[in-house]
Formats: sequence, structure tokens, C-alpha cells
Amino acid sequence: MDQEKIKQAIELLLEGIGEDVSREGLKDTPERIARMYEEICSGYDQDPAKILSRVFTVPDSEMVVEKDITFYSLCEHHMMPFFGKAHIAYIPKGKVVGISKLARTVEVFAKRLQVQERMCGQIADAIMDNLSPEGVMVVLEAEHTCMTMRGVKKPGSKTVTVATRGAFAVRDDLREQFYSLLKMG
Repeated sequence: MDQEKIKQAIELLLEGIGEDVSREGLKDTPERIARMYEEICSGYDQDPAKILSRVFTVPDSEMVVEKDITFYSLCEHHMMPFFGKAHIAYIPKGKVVGISKLARTVEVFAKRLQVQERMCGQIADAIMDNLSPEGVMVVLEAEHTCMTMRGVKKPGSKTVTVATRGAFAVRDDLREQFYSLLKMG
């Protein structure tokens, strides 16, 4: 990531909106924002295959569900935040991954400029490609600030996206089981 280019861009942005970049409250802002972008866009430097590579052998193939994984991302259309919860289910085929690895996989894709629909599919594909389960299902529910604080201004509205792969794509009973597990406290 090019910190200098980000700082220059922020200085131009501040000048463009009519601010004095040398005033006390703003003089360190370009540097702070450059550091912030390094953190919130760190997903480009991470490989989900590496995160999902440490697996454990299991004898059965019951559904594994990790729900309410909080994520924060930036919409690529306005570079404004969207945030919410990810819910993941997969049916192992002899191997499972540590549950923290599912949350880390969500983070890899959330920490990139995104659209929610693509992010949902990327998470599902990474799990399918690296764990080779019977199937995977990902549900993302998020609030988009590009819709809540600008434009149509509808705070509290949520966008829900679903990605199904393998057995989840063809079996209604598995999808219904996952949805019912999401309703549990």
C-alpha cells in the first residue's frame, strides 16, 4: 500500500471540499487516514487458502455453523462503510477447520473494497475450494452507510445476501435447517 499517495489524495480531498489542510485539527489527518486505510484494506495482502489450510480430521459429516461474525467493509461504489453479520454453515467431508478461521476468512474479504453480493460468494468459494466440504452456505446481513446517511437516507435498513454451494444449493432441507439454527439465541 502506498502511504504517500493516500496522504496526497486526502490533502487534495480536503482542499477540494474547501478545508485548510494546514489548520491544527487537520494537519495530521492525511497521515492518520493513510494508516487507517492500511488497516481497513489489509485483506488484499491476505490469502484465504493459507488461513483455511490447517484442518483437523473428523469421522462424521454433521453441519458446522458459525453465526454472528461481525464484519466491517467499504463499499467500492462510494468508499463508505457497510457492516453487519456473517453466518456460515458447511458440511465437512472428513476435515474441519478451527472456527476462528471462518471469522478470519470473512475478514480477508471484508477488508477490501467490496460489494456485499461478491463478498458473500467469495467467502463461500474460499471454503468450498479449500475444505472441499459436501456443501457450504453463507448469509451476510449488513447496513450500508451509502444508503443510510446519504442518498435515500433509510437508516436501519439491511441488505441480506445468500450464497449456496454443493449440497446447500440443491437441498431445501439443509437450507431450512441452517435458517432455523440462525433463529436460535
